[in-house]
Formats: sequence, C-alpha cells, structure tokens
Amino acid sequence: MAKDSYLVGLIGAGIGPSLSPALHEREADRQGLRYLYRLIDIDTLGVPPEAVGDLVRSARDLGFDGLNITHPCKQLVIEHLDGLSAQAEALRAVNTVVFEGGRAIGHNTDVTGFAASFARGLPDVPLERVVQLGAGGAGAAVAHATLTLGAGRVTVVDALADRAAALAASLNRHFGEGRAAHATPDRLAKLLADADGIVHATPTGMAAHPGLPFPAELLHPGLWIAEVVYRPLETELLRTARAMGCATLDGGGMAAFQAVDAFRLFTGREPDAARMLADIGELAGAVSAPK
Repeated sequence: MAKDSYLVGLIGAGIGPSLSPALHEREADRQGLRYLYRLIDIDTLGVPPEAVGDLVRSARDLGFDGLNITHPCKQLVIEHLDGLSAQAEALRAVNTVVFEGGRAIGHNTDVTGFAASFARGLPDVPLERVVQLGAGGAGAAVAHATLTLGAGRVTVVDALADRAAALAASLNRHFGEGRAAHATPDRLAKLLADADGIVHATPTGMAAHPGLPFPAELLHPGLWIAEVVYRPLETELLRTARAMGCATLDGGGMAAFQAVDAFRLFTGREPDAARMLADIGELAGAVSAPK
C-alpha cells in the first residue's frame, strides 16, 4: 500500500523565515498526505555547520524520510552520505537528501529548479554570452543550469577571484573547454556592454542585504536579467532593469521548482508545479509575470 505519511526537514543556518515548510505542506494537504516539515536550524541548536553529519544521522535514525540542506551545509554534508545523484556529484553540492533503506542519497534540485523556471519565464532569450554574478553554492547550481540550457559561454564574476576561477574550471571540465570564464567585478562594465543577459546569484537585494549588486548605469535594454533572490520577489535589480525595458525573471520560480523536485524525491508522487508556483506568489508576494 502507498505510504501516506511523511516526516521531512531542512538543515541550515538562520532558516526561520524559510518558505519550504509551507510550500511542501500545502501541496501534501492537497494530495491528502500527512506531511510534517521541520526546521533544523544550526544557529538555534548552537552547533557548527560541521555538525551536519550528526544531524543527518539523527534524522535517519528518528525515521525522517528526507531532508533539504541549505547554506552553509550543502558541501559539508557530502562526506556523510552513502551516494550522490549525477547532478550532485557534478556540482559537489547537495540540497536534498533522501533516506532509502537506511542509506542517505544526496541530490541537487537547485539546478533543475532554476532550469525549469528559466525555460518557463525567459524561453526565447539569446544565450550566447551570459554574465553570472556570484560563485557560491547557488552560483554553482545556476551556472550548471544555464549551460545545460544551451548558453554558449558563461563568465562568472565574484569578489573572491579564487572562487570564481574554481567554478569556471569546474564548469569547463564538465561542459567542455571554453564554455566558462571568470572575471573580477572591475571588468563588469565591459562584460555587460557585450552580454546577452545576467544571472544574479549573490545575496544583494535580499531583505537583509538591500541595494543593487552593481551600478544601475551598467544596465541597458538589450539585457535580460534572471534573479535568484526570492525574498523579496521584486528586488531593486529587477525593478531597475524592468523600468529600463529589460526582460526579467524573479527568483520565485526557482524556489518553487526546486521544491517541486524535492517533493517528488521525498514522496514518489507527482506534485502540481503550477499550484506550488502560485503558493510562492502568495507566500512571498505576487510572482511578477515575465516581461
């Protein structure tokens, strides 16, 4: 008989405002499932990120069906898992762990989440020259997604030059030499003048980090902008770009579609992506339609 009761959770730091519990539990309610989604906040527990292995083992022993993993544990969790999906292996980052027969298997739904959102929201934009701001955990996932979608070349820009270089090298190993490059922020003006679009994967624009990630005058109407931040959905970058006539995509779609994929992994059931996208709009503020 099909299972109808699930216990899942999220491990990370400062995750109190997360929308994941509501996203997952709303969809489970519609499917008639008993579904409990718990926050396991390392800040609240007073433990370091390195404790993620102990937390994963405890969750498995307590009968959890799976876990989402977020900052700062996406890389640290890998050594404590029994296996990785191809996507998680390529990224060396995990945001979803499924417990199967006592084994903990790591997946990454950030990649598929961003790809699904982009394909839906910016389906016909040119992808020959893409500039990505940010080379952290989210940056690695969205760069993989952008190249998977057919981008000709992604130039990764990060204030930490070594981090940008490492991500570009990893992308070239995976997708082929010359598909990725790296640069420092002082080269942004030249890069954006020649780019088709920008993927923004830094915290700038979040409620706790307001503002623009670069001077507004570097934007021009020929650019499309894809945002990863989803709280708020309408970041200053998107607002400024839209006023300038740029095509834009907010971060709500990525948040919804990565949850769709995680829900499927946890339950084996097919979630309703359109309903979960609407949930994000309701929970985080109306999802702005692609322009």
